[in-house]
Amino acid sequence: MSEDENDAGGSFEDRLRAARVRQGIDVPDQAKAGSAGMAGGSALGLGLRVGVELVSALVVAEAIGWALDHWLHTLPLFLVIFLVLGGAAGLANVWRLVGPARRQA
Repeated sequence: MSEDENDAGGSFEDRLRAARVRQGIDVPDQAKAGSAGMAGGSALGLGLRVGVELVSALVVAEAIGWALDHWLHTLPLFLVIFLVLGGAAGLANVWRLVGPARRQA
């Protein structure tokens, strides 16, 4: 490869960075600086996502518990069990979202 070919396209790192931005793999530096200091976006977005994670885990777990109780004609045993499991799953999702490992990244 001659020097003219290298100079025409810039350095390999510059061309690679530009290609990654075009493909959506990397976020340009200007977009990173514009965020509210969080990798996931604004604080309002994070708060809404936390609420959705908790509520959706509980709703899905309760639906499964109710369906099992209805299908097996049992007392609300599975409803209570899945209430606890859904709450634990929701808290685990929130911890994964905002826990210490996430803040370091």
